[in-house]
Amino acid sequence: MLLYILRHAEAEASIISDYERRLTLHGHEQAKSVAHFCWEHRIFPEIILTSPVVRAKQTAEEVVAVLKKGELIKVPWMACGMSPEAALKELPAYKKFKSVMIVGHEPDLSCLIATLLGLKNAFSFEVKKGSLTVIEVKEFFFGAGILKWSLPPELLEVQK
Repeated sequence: MLLYILRHAEAEASIISDYERRLTLHGHEQAKSVAHFCWEHRIFPEIILTSPVVRAKQTAEEVVAVLKKGELIKVPWMACGMSPEAALKELPAYKKFKSVMIVGHEPDLSCLIATLLGLKNAFSFEVKKGSLTVIEVKEFFFGAGILKWSLPPELLEVQK
């Protein structure tokens, strides 16, 4: 499977609840840029798994709105604080798909990427807001992934 790992786009600095933080205008633009990049490069994940946290869900919704393909599913295990072990336990349920996108948070995604790539330092990899990383995964254990590419938001942004 190709695992597309998307960190949520830019969100509000703070409001009453971290769970309820929404995307900023720039964040919506970042999410649309990722979606347009995927469209232009014929990247159509069969399924998109998102954290139920508002900013991640909004990012995933922007991608689905542009691609008009792929089922969007909120999964509680993707919420803030997801451990690599939790992801490695849950992701095999989606092995039947050739391509899966997950939309989540930091440092959770960096730790998952480091684990899949077999990096002992979980913080060897930085996932910026609105960045997209792709790992080929055949099995779900430490070091089983192959990094295909990783793009920061600056390279994904639509030029106006």
